[in-house]
Amino acid sequence: MAEPMDLMEALREVIRNSLVVDGVTRGLRESVKKLDKREALLCILAESTDEKNIPKLVEALCREHGINLIKIDDAKKLGEWVGLCKIDKEGNARKVVRCSCAVISDFGREGSTMALDVINDHFKHSVTAE
Repeated sequence: MAEPMDLMEALREVIRNSLVVDGVTRGLRESVKKLDKREALLCILAESTDEKNIPKLVEALCREHGINLIKIDDAKKLGEWVGLCKIDKEGNARKVVRCSCAVISDFGREGSTMALDVINDHFKHSVTAE
């Protein structure tokens, strides 16, 4: 039996599946538009942003519209996950661009429900803990 997925692995898998169906919005401006129109299903925010008002804005929009928010530590890691990089011949990411915020509006195929279940369980447990 396969070992259980942790939250970051599950998030990366969900982003990968969403990229296939063009369900990922990258960057602050486009993400805020999706959040404001309530088209977002999940928001990912990088905590390593230079501007301190960006997290406040994104968190407020997510709270106001009831959209789940996951914070990750590194903007370069988020940039790599959402495809803001070049892939070399060996399959390594090169020229990775930082991404402060990304929004998922379509989870893609339902075949990878395990990763989505891990994320949903995370939110169920965090809501019950409060």
